[in-house]
Amino acid sequence: MADASENTEGLRISIADGIATLTLDCPSIRNGIREDVALEYAGFFEEANQNPDVRAIVLTSTGKDFSIGGAPGLVPKPPARTQMDYRFTSLPHIAMFKAIWEVEKPVVSAVNGTVAGVGWLLALLADLVVAAKGSRWTHVFVRQAMIPHAGDSFFLPRIIPFHRLNEIALLGDAVTADTLSEWGLINRLVEPGAELDTAMELARKLADQPTRSLGLAKRHYRRSLEADFNTMMREEMAGQALNSTTVDRQEAGKARGEGRKPRFVGD
Repeated sequence: MADASENTEGLRISIADGIATLTLDCPSIRNGIREDVALEYAGFFEEANQNPDVRAIVLTSTGKDFSIGGAPGLVPKPPARTQMDYRFTSLPHIAMFKAIWEVEKPVVSAVNGTVAGVGWLLALLADLVVAAKGSRWTHVFVRQAMIPHAGDSFFLPRIIPFHRLNEIALLGDAVTADTLSEWGLINRLVEPGAELDTAMELARKLADQPTRSLGLAKRHYRRSLEADFNTMMREEMAGQALNSTTVDRQEAGKARGEGRKPRFVGD
């Protein structure tokens, strides 16, 4: 058996022209998200807000599976001693999905093949979802006599209509991206093989936008799912004031006065 230090699979991160591409490259486990990889995702997204080189993010994977869900780390952990200890086994994945949800840079997912378990969160927590026709999505937890975890019970009710969510979670039947597109969960349904190019095209458009304005819009929309009206209005007003001082906001006004298209720099 290969030593953990010999494993060359994992998360690949590249940044070019304002776009960070995060590629899940673990084909031997069908792109299961290992605990160490989950923490790499979390670390990247936690730092992305303050990285001026990142103006848009693309999530993709190698091989025929987007992600079949969670996976243990390279170094096996001893089993939880008690049921109380077992509560903490999802913490790396919780940190990952929390960081994706909270990042203020726009995120696009490029989804192909099979999506299962918490792979749903990796795909659907993106701001824009591109999926290949026929890609197969299975919520899977009920099939294993498990309950949704790693943040699933918080995030998916905010993304998927309630009765549709019950259908996938309680019945456990597989659905295709075509069906999810009809439900309004997919932004671009494309031919197999075109998902990454389409996602990159969207990311380029997003990278040319006023990055801080996009970030505040994202933050406000997510915050509105938890906050009351008065709280949201105060946050919106504060955000409007902060955004008025950005370089891109000044550029927009200058470009309008000069009758030209603004050139946003992401600051």
